[in-house]
Amino acid sequence: MNIPFTKMHGLGNNYIYIDGFKVDLKEEHLPNLAKDVSNVFTGIGSDGLILMLPSDFADVRMRIFNKDGSEAMNCGNGLRCVAKLAYDLGYVKTQTFKVEAKSGVVDAEVELEQGLVKNVTIDMGQPILERSQIPMKTLTGAEEDHVIQEPFLVGEEDLYATAVSMGNPHVVFYVDDIADAPIQTVGPAVTDDQRFPEGVNVEFVEVVNDSEINFRVWERGSGITQACGTGACAAVVSSVLNDYVPKGDEVTVHLDGGDLMITWKEDGHVMMKGPAVTVASGEYYWQKI
Repeated sequence: MNIPFTKMHGLGNNYIYIDGFKVDLKEEHLPNLAKDVSNVFTGIGSDGLILMLPSDFADVRMRIFNKDGSEAMNCGNGLRCVAKLAYDLGYVKTQTFKVEAKSGVVDAEVELEQGLVKNVTIDMGQPILERSQIPMKTLTGAEEDHVIQEPFLVGEEDLYATAVSMGNPHVVFYVDDIADAPIQTVGPAVTDDQRFPEGVNVEFVEVVNDSEINFRVWERGSGITQACGTGACAAVVSSVLNDYVPKGDEVTVHLDGGDLMITWKEDGHVMMKGPAVTVASGEYYWQKI
């Protein structure tokens, strides 16, 4: 089967995008297709697969599959790229519109340059802070409603965790120097920790000042990636909860792939602004169906 695709990235967080308005794929094929296209040696190479589809509730819908074939609830960089793709292909005609993800419907606003989308602002909604809804368990049975700088032992690492959901679960650890963050060891250990029954995205944050943070991520189902939009949002929410940055102010999040501008507004909504870039388009020759 020849499958038309577009490769896009948001700050290096790259996915293979399939136009579900034109291409009809069977549900049972999607996990294996995601694994195959993501393979850098035998496929195209990416952090996963994203489908852009018609929606009954919004202007456009997206589904996200990690490189291991698991389906994700949300993806901030994916939302921006789907917004760009939908506008550039003419599926939406206005610069503000709605995008449906598995976690819910969000508002998108595109910024144009020579008629094409350059930057996208997404209203990511309100963060989920309740432990049971993240979800996160404890090993002792004693629980606080919110998880803010909670002692968290991983092997021989004495860490302190702040947990936030942005439609998908995140746990944030603060480090003195982002270059020394134990992402390779702590990341995979925490993402599969029994305290997170649905797994978790693991963020490491170095606070630069009250308007800038450095950020690295181990993503559930994908490993180390260049950027994670929902993770950047969770990191700013966490930094407000820990009194590192003020609520209501825009914070620059420095990721491996570039910068995102995140604001946790006084009304509770988290706004994310950043670029979306088209890399290539073509046909993927999939021989498994």
